[in-house]
Amino acid sequence: MINVKQLTKNYGDRCAVKNLNFTVKSGEVVGFLGPNGAGKTTTMKIITGFMAASSGQVCIDGDDVYEHPLKVKSKIGYLPETPPVYNDMYVKDYLSFVAKLKGLSKNIIGGNIDYALEQTQLQDVKGRLIKNLSKGFKQRVGIAGALVSKPPILILDEPTVGLDPRQVAEIRKLIIRLRGKHTILLSTHILSEVQAICERVIIINKGEIIAEDSLAVIAKKASVASKFEVDILRKEDELQKTLLNTPGVLEVERNGQKFYIQINPEQLSTESLTKAIVNSGAGLTQFKPSMNYLEKIFINLTTSSDHKEL
Repeated sequence: MINVKQLTKNYGDRCAVKNLNFTVKSGEVVGFLGPNGAGKTTTMKIITGFMAASSGQVCIDGDDVYEHPLKVKSKIGYLPETPPVYNDMYVKDYLSFVAKLKGLSKNIIGGNIDYALEQTQLQDVKGRLIKNLSKGFKQRVGIAGALVSKPPILILDEPTVGLDPRQVAEIRKLIIRLRGKHTILLSTHILSEVQAICERVIIINKGEIIAEDSLAVIAKKASVASKFEVDILRKEDELQKTLLNTPGVLEVERNGQKFYIQINPEQLSTESLTKAIVNSGAGLTQFKPSMNYLEKIFINLTTSSDHKEL
């Protein structure tokens, strides 16, 4: 669906992105991960046709961004880091305005607006002025504007930046609801978003891709020990003994019924670890990667001055 080849963008003597190559398949949710200034926003602007590249090619569903700009833009819903909403407009009027700008025919505008409102859960505020909404709701209005043409592709640049934890959770749920309905490329530097939303990640640093795969595969290639948070219902002592005697388990920390388990993925797979916990009869209620583990992957990859692409 999205095919980027040898993409390069220079600002004078500074190279913002250098020879990027990646694809996003139809229906995928891919996280575009990297520190501030890594080149994420520049890449997204080029993909959407907002900015020209210095060299390279971007194709959207087989169409070149530069040769067929209007056709490509009709397939993309784009949310910049700062949502381009008009504060003095009512929510529904704004969506109608955006739909007309996108060239939608009059007979489908109403249905598309209803779709965007439903997906973003904005029905209750559709008659309110945008300036009177919270930042989280304004962000949702921006996403609704990207959705109003029902595009096959959504490009979301830092959709949760500046939001409080509750608003962040709401935006994540929104994106999860859109999974499978749209191909989504999501830019972020927040690891918890990647963990909660994305099937695959592309990590960029200093304008170059340094890793591209699932988090589990990237961790293995980066030789980072996997760490998981596990919640159980019972048999804490028995589970601890079982884990400490399991080959590949490097460390077990316990806090009541919560365990932090570090493993060597070369010796013990995630599947084998979960099977051991379930077979112990401890009553597994939660199993997820530890944020410390995700941070270690990110820091290891983005602070290396002599990294190799993974």
